[in-house]
Amino acid sequence: MARPTARVLALLEILQNGGSFTLADLAGRLGVDERTIRRYAAHLADLGIPVEARRGRYGGYQLAPGYKLPPLMLTDEEAVAVMLGLIAAARAGLSTAEGAATESTTAKIRRVLPAVLARRIDSLLATVDFTTPVRQPAPPGTEVLLVLAEAARHQQPVSITYTNWRGRSGERRLDPYGLVFHAGRWYVTGHDHNRRAVRTFRLDRIGTARPTPGSFDIPAGFDPATQVLAGLAAVPYEHDICVVLHTSLARAQQRIPPSVGTLTEVPDGVRLTARAERLDGAAQLLAGLGWPFTIDRPEKLKDEIRALAARLLTNADADADR
Repeated sequence: MARPTARVLALLEILQNGGSFTLADLAGRLGVDERTIRRYAAHLADLGIPVEARRGRYGGYQLAPGYKLPPLMLTDEEAVAVMLGLIAAARAGLSTAEGAATESTTAKIRRVLPAVLARRIDSLLATVDFTTPVRQPAPPGTEVLLVLAEAARHQQPVSITYTNWRGRSGERRLDPYGLVFHAGRWYVTGHDHNRRAVRTFRLDRIGTARPTPGSFDIPAGFDPATQVLAGLAAVPYEHDICVVLHTSLARAQQRIPPSVGTLTEVPDGVRLTARAERLDGAAQLLAGLGWPFTIDRPEKLKDEIRALAARLLTNADADADR
């Protein structure tokens, strides 16, 4: 916070204690001259705070009788950061099952802002637009999220009720290593005592979570985000794909995220193994990378590559004719 802004807020804190303060007293407390105190008081008045001036030899300032300051005071920068953060979180799907919390929080902050600042933020929110699409969220329960977060931080096992993608429900005992938010969904990853392996669970499919006695150690070097992305890449889809990209491993890792597939260095390039629901999307991915490649499987992917090439040539010829 800039020093002048900090001193304006410090003046506000003095005045809200009640009573009337002389210019000399306020100047001494804040370490500035009396002219600066007048400027700070004018700034508070511009923010909609009723600062009353008392004239005369011992003139000074006080807050209007009966005026109660709101419980939250933010600078312009802080208010803009909070409001934009709430909107960005809602658009990204970063929310809990209590979806109205974002709207109610925004409304509460809006009510306690000074009138001038509130109008300026209203103008910003009314005119701002976004290039990224709104995520369709799969929100977890707030209590589930908080219980798992606390258990992961203090390395305490939990018992969860979980419904898998087939609709089957059951109880699991889990050592939560960490929480991950990815593409509009919350995940928890850790050691599943029932399966005796590291597993990943979607939080929106967890009905309840409660701490259980005991403790655990997180394996050295364990990265929750990498584990979740690798798990998503291994989700069974209709097509199993294996392609050798004729490029370096470093370049492939820069262009292909772990959620797409697994990259393995081989003598003639990098092997990409992945699963896909649609082969036309895989064809477009390979074409967009711009590297030579060799398809190991499936054979139908070669047909999709040929079909994509034919469509591109047709479009190019049509454009040339126009």
